[in-house]
Amino acid sequence: MNRKESFERIQKLKGEINYHRYLYHVLDRQEISDAALDSLKHELARLEEEYPEFLTPDSPTQRIGGKPLEKFKKVTHAVRMTSLNDAFSEQEFLEWEKRVLRFREGPATRGQPDLGYFAEAKGDGFAVSLIYKKGIFTVGSTRGDGLTGENVTQNLKTIESIPLRISGDAESISKKYKELRAILEHHPRVVSAIGGVDREETIEVRGEVYMAKKSFEELNRTQKKKGEEPFANPRNVAAGSVRQLNQKITASRRLDFFAWDLITDLGQETHEEEHLIMKVLGFPTVPLTRYCKNTAEVISFRDEVGKIRESLPFLIDGIVVQVNDGRIFEQLGIVGKAPRGAIAFKYPAEEATTVVENISVQVGRTGVLTPVAHLKPVEIGGVTVSRATLHNMDEIERLGVQIGDTVIVERAGDVIPAVKRVLERLRPKGAKKFHMPEHCPVCGSPVRRQETLRQAQGKQRSVAYYCSNKNCGAVQREKLYHFVSKNAVNIEGLGPKIIDALIENDLTKDAADLFALRKENIEPMERFAEKSAANLIAAIQAKKKIDLNRFIFALGIHHVGEETARDLAEQYGSLEKLASAPLEELQKIRDIGGVVAESIYAWFRNEKNRKLLEKFKKVGLRVKNYESRIKNDRLAGKTFVLTGELEHMTRGEAKEKIRLLGGDVSESVSKKTDYVVGGANPGSKFEKAKKLGVKIVDEKEFLRFIH
Repeated sequence: MNRKESFERIQKLKGEINYHRYLYHVLDRQEISDAALDSLKHELARLEEEYPEFLTPDSPTQRIGGKPLEKFKKVTHAVRMTSLNDAFSEQEFLEWEKRVLRFREGPATRGQPDLGYFAEAKGDGFAVSLIYKKGIFTVGSTRGDGLTGENVTQNLKTIESIPLRISGDAESISKKYKELRAILEHHPRVVSAIGGVDREETIEVRGEVYMAKKSFEELNRTQKKKGEEPFANPRNVAAGSVRQLNQKITASRRLDFFAWDLITDLGQETHEEEHLIMKVLGFPTVPLTRYCKNTAEVISFRDEVGKIRESLPFLIDGIVVQVNDGRIFEQLGIVGKAPRGAIAFKYPAEEATTVVENISVQVGRTGVLTPVAHLKPVEIGGVTVSRATLHNMDEIERLGVQIGDTVIVERAGDVIPAVKRVLERLRPKGAKKFHMPEHCPVCGSPVRRQETLRQAQGKQRSVAYYCSNKNCGAVQREKLYHFVSKNAVNIEGLGPKIIDALIENDLTKDAADLFALRKENIEPMERFAEKSAANLIAAIQAKKKIDLNRFIFALGIHHVGEETARDLAEQYGSLEKLASAPLEELQKIRDIGGVVAESIYAWFRNEKNRKLLEKFKKVGLRVKNYESRIKNDRLAGKTFVLTGELEHMTRGEAKEKIRLLGGDVSESVSKKTDYVVGGANPGSKFEKAKKLGVKIVDEKEFLRFIH
């Protein structure tokens, strides 16, 4: 190949590589494999090495190169890089609109049409500015203080989704990418705007550098293999990677980018048009956007995005809402460091900082003492939180938490709030260490220590503290709470407050006593009248016939959850057979290990428990033998795990559907799990499924399974 042929081949290779970059990063489509694309890049690099005079700054081979920098140079922003004010509730969002409308009032704005908004998912990444001179990426910088940032051009060049060259050839673009034809045909201002790109000396685009969830997980797996600390979150990694002096480190982090603002005036009139222009020019834009006529449509869009938030490949923490009309947006101006015409409408925070005012202990139904942090009230996820679990003494020691500490509290969905971290530098001089009490705070009995082995956490030793009195009032109270709960016997209208009143009035000592209650026993109690007493008795009597699996779960046997209770019901069919089952037989049941089997075996041989079962019979409780209600075996052999909130059914209903079709439901994810069903706000099971490579399906796909 001679010099002329090599030049022509180089130009064609650059065009082909850029074509596939655009397809993959902007249009989310792929025509050739990664290996084939790498082969094209390799050929281009070889030719440029042979003919260095044909090497240009916009070549795809120039994403990584050069020596590590000693420091970053400063860049002054021609147009200030602003930040956004936040709204965490509908009320705050609506107040923002009122302020905008008040600011616009006056003779100059009368007769103008109502405001329209452009809403887009708010990526949780690191803001950067990209400057193109005569179509070639020249300067990339960080936000800094808004006026001055740092020059991180070489690092940003390593991000494949950032184009190194942009072109305004609308005809060529339309021919190459059929997905863009509708934009170019129906938006003449977009065609006019991109046609002016080659005439512009400078074009500035701003957007977000982020790390996809998958890339973050792979990076942390690598960290663990090296024996190094895993990174805290994708946003921190993205920010830290952009500011690496060695661009090879940045390149290894597999960062991504999407654009959200076009600073240069190319003739666009709305923010929506800016997004279309940037997309046509080759920038990946935020994938979830919508024009909204009013605030009701904005709120609806935010709710829709919130439902799929956890299933997105990148982190978002809300939506950005901006007055769509560019002229009005400019008129609204800037207040402080934020534009008046835009706001970050965020989802309720799942973390917040507050102060630990005290630590007490709670006695559970198994007698275990659980430390509870009493907090200065703080709103998390739309709920006011004043208490958080500290789990056990091991956790208190791991966190190093003391009374008086400022802590980060985490809350996800319906999960009990927990203390995540202590901000030690804010610790006051009078902070006090917590010590487990020597005597039970409820009955005064000695507190015992029991050391156990935690198999799930690498066979670590764990110390549990428990009340030595098996008849402790707190234990009995918690057992009753559990017995009547929704997933156990489910006695409607019988909650903790009424149970407390029954205990205080000496009407109930155990669960069997509930079924012996009469209307005249309850009527004298505070807040009860004849009708309400009759309703409660009717609700209790309605549960005198109960399914075997529910009853087993309601008994509160240590280590026996809903799924284990159902497994036992399926295995034995009747309470009598389960009660007489030998230990060796229990140990052979699927998903029941030695510890669980011993707990079940011991419970049914305890004299007090045997008397309780006899008492249930005397008060007329009938435990129905288990009968399989499988309609067909379409899901036979398939195991499902449910996590998150489902929209079209409760989790209990979903489990029942699976079982009716012959499938199994498990509470934990393992390599044997076939499917994890992920609803809104999924928990740790979702993350574990991804790590193990277990197939994850959303609610829509799950509904296809069961219908």
